[in-house]
Amino acid sequence: MANSVVGRIKLGSQGLQVSAQGLGCMGMSAFYGPPKPEPDMIALIHHAINSGVTLLDTSDVYGPHTNEILVGKALKDGFRNKVELATKFGIAFIDGKSEIRGDPAYVRAACEGSLKRLGVDYIDLYYLHRVDTRVPIEVTIGELKKLVEEGKVKYIGLSEASASTIRRAHAVHPITAVQLEWSLWSRDAEADIVPTCRELGIGIVAYSPLGRGFFSYGPKMVETLGEGDFRKVEIFQFVSICPVHMPRFQGENLEHNKRLYDRVNAIATKKGCTPSQLALAWVHHQGNDVCPIPGTTKVENFNQNIQALSIKLTPEEMVELESIASADSVKGDRYSAAITTYRESDTPPLSSWKPTTSI
Repeated sequence: MANSVVGRIKLGSQGLQVSAQGLGCMGMSAFYGPPKPEPDMIALIHHAINSGVTLLDTSDVYGPHTNEILVGKALKDGFRNKVELATKFGIAFIDGKSEIRGDPAYVRAACEGSLKRLGVDYIDLYYLHRVDTRVPIEVTIGELKKLVEEGKVKYIGLSEASASTIRRAHAVHPITAVQLEWSLWSRDAEADIVPTCRELGIGIVAYSPLGRGFFSYGPKMVETLGEGDFRKVEIFQFVSICPVHMPRFQGENLEHNKRLYDRVNAIATKKGCTPSQLALAWVHHQGNDVCPIPGTTKVENFNQNIQALSIKLTPEEMVELESIASADSVKGDRYSAAITTYRESDTPPLSSWKPTTSI
């Protein structure tokens, strides 16, 4: 039976309804240390669904591929029709190297691959994970539009896309959701991307709303991270070919950012909740068009996360939180230069595209 704490919201203006909070599944299989035991993760996904959290977020790059397979197994035996299934494409591995691709042939092949791994006939929300800056966004969305017409995809989303790219994409086919990093220490999207989404009636899916665990455990978290976790100070080799690290978790940056955690923790103590619940509640209070998707691999953390929906913040508390989480209060970029974001997502004009272009 669904937990009454977890309500439902309209995501975007195209008809999709989802749980007010989703579940990020990435850490179950990739990037945050070794893959977790499959039976435990399937049980966690089932617990989430039975608790009313029905938006499940995965991607073909998580593993790669293994997270989609895991989620697919969890959806067997009657669970498929209880969820809104979101996955992503756009980061390919070719000859041992990663490559961002958005050409029509790849769009279609990626979708077919995800459908097979997930064991489903359609994907509820299909995101372009990263924008291929060699291909006009109109071309990529044009192929996604065909997949919608064929019934293989219900709704289209974008991840890490600039405001101008979102506008161009939306003109080809309505975009239902934009996925972006949004938390008390990642607020840059508020300037341009969030207002653009709201102007166009596009829902917002906030990933890493707990600062990749920072607001759950604070700086001591780094000391407990295992090998293969790309939040560690050491550089993490992304599928052995792409050096990636997260500057916010390193050295002087981490020491500086500890102050932000300490202040959030102090407010949470006064409020009678945990820092992670307070940080998550802050994201929920951004509007009923925002769905955060905190990830976890533990049932107890999941249960704690959904309780954030019950926390009410006063205008004064929101002002206090935002005053300590201003743009200049955090040190370090979200990613190293090896990972592209919305800042590198503008594409050539459609007039430049030649259908025979080989990528």
